[in-house]
Amino acid sequence: MGIAIANFFSNLAETYGPIFSERIPPLLIQHIQLVLLATGIAIVIGVPLGIILTRPALRKHSQKVLNVVNIGQAVPGLALIAIFLPILGIGYVPAVVALVIYGLLPIVRNTIAGLDGVDDKIKEAARGMGMYNNQVLWQIEFPLAFPIIMAGIKTSAVITVGTATLAALIGGGGLGRLIFAGISLFRPEFILAGSGTAAVMAIIIEKSLSYFEKVVVKERMPLDL
Repeated sequence: MGIAIANFFSNLAETYGPIFSERIPPLLIQHIQLVLLATGIAIVIGVPLGIILTRPALRKHSQKVLNVVNIGQAVPGLALIAIFLPILGIGYVPAVVALVIYGLLPIVRNTIAGLDGVDDKIKEAARGMGMYNNQVLWQIEFPLAFPIIMAGIKTSAVITVGTATLAALIGGGGLGRLIFAGISLFRPEFILAGSGTAAVMAIIIEKSLSYFEKVVVKERMPLDL
């Protein structure tokens, strides 16, 4: 029995060892770069856009902008990537652009929801203490809305991890190359290795962002007014 188990794990190591040691590391690095760059750009665009759309002057346009941003989620990931193929060609750049558009909606929507969810009485109390509108935004509204904003960022990041596997179809690299190679060559171990690594990556990113959120909330949460 013991010999049979030892032989099983030995055969498993011989079969899957080269995949993990030779194929996955470079593809994983490409995948991480894709996800971090696309998510970072989506945050830089989405959070300020959400903030602007909660200001009185532009609040009436928030739903129209959300409808436009929602196109990124309404169109399937593969179709969205294909749309940019004739415009930007193949490679890294069109993949990043498509992933940014695909990941914008959760960030913009949650930023608006978080800021709109702050009690008006709290904001009025802050203004009554002599705070200007910008001070109320950054010292009161944003910290209180931060957990909801972070929920949108985490959702966007996890979605991007999965969608980034499609980048391989237009030469964007990443773990999708291993997955689609497994499909083409009828090698299920390639598919399992690529998809499993992407799943673990998504979990790690979500847990890391949750930890970051706890640290920031603990350090920056304003005093009750």
